[in-house]
Amino acid sequence: MTGRHGRPGGGLLVIGDVVTDVVARYGTPLAHGTDTAAEIRTLPGGAGANAACWAAHSGCTDVRLLAGVGADARDWHAERLRRAGVRARLVVDARAPTAMVICLVDASAERTLLTDSGAALRLPPAEWSPELLDGVGRLHLSGYLFFADTSRPLALAALGSALERGVPVSVDPASAGFLKELGADRFLAAVAGVETLLPNADEARLLTGLPDPAAAAAELSRRVPVAVVTLGGDGALVAERGAVTARIPAFPARALDSTGAGDAFTGAFLAARLDGSGPAHAAEAGCRAGARAVEFPGGRPPLTDRRADGPTG
Repeated sequence: MTGRHGRPGGGLLVIGDVVTDVVARYGTPLAHGTDTAAEIRTLPGGAGANAACWAAHSGCTDVRLLAGVGADARDWHAERLRRAGVRARLVVDARAPTAMVICLVDASAERTLLTDSGAALRLPPAEWSPELLDGVGRLHLSGYLFFADTSRPLALAALGSALERGVPVSVDPASAGFLKELGADRFLAAVAGVETLLPNADEARLLTGLPDPAAAAAELSRRVPVAVVTLGGDGALVAERGAVTARIPAFPARALDSTGAGDAFTGAFLAARLDGSGPAHAAEAGCRAGARAVEFPGGRPPLTDRRADGPTG
């Protein structure tokens, strides 16, 4: 795959989280202290893994993932990533289980997350090698890596290696709650040198202190070459050189579960960039994938929806 916005022949390397999602969809208000009827499913998830799967689903033929898991669910996750077209290097942590998230999804498709990070944020820096960038045209880092002292050193090492090689790097800030705990200044200092930031509106506000998403996007693009702010049902904003350069409308969708919609946007956006699209056209591809993602439970494209199910090598 060759694109003017990536390295010739380069694939996508995602470093991020693999998570077991327990998705509970309920149609009535939660009844405190008693039962609330719900539809509950256990699904593979994780912001990094989801984005990788959506990149493969969007046509990127060389998608790689580096992530930490526990021994408890390694094989289950490895098989689902393989079937999604992702070449995964899953590092087993003997002292922690695979990360788990309980996703509470209400009748409006909005989700609330209860997160046990487990092995996801325990990737040691010794697991990083610059050779992992061989043949890579873009590196994507899940923002969750920057929120923990145990995973930040590896993220910084990977970022440094990519900058030395001239590989463009993107970062999804991932969580407004965790971002607030870490602090905007610390996060922005950690991701200095990245090419693209992909926050949602809440994360963009936290990173800049500006309430208007368009103003926040413009401000972020003074710190990084490209800032893309996702707006949920209102589409996305693309900003470059201190100004909003594109406003992408949302695609129509029948929302069932918003879990992973931002990850779908990220995966499709990065696949389009590697294929030569500029930020605006890539954001349009991202919005299309995001609209598709909210129409079914969980954060991954259905395996039965792939053009060719099975391994890609």
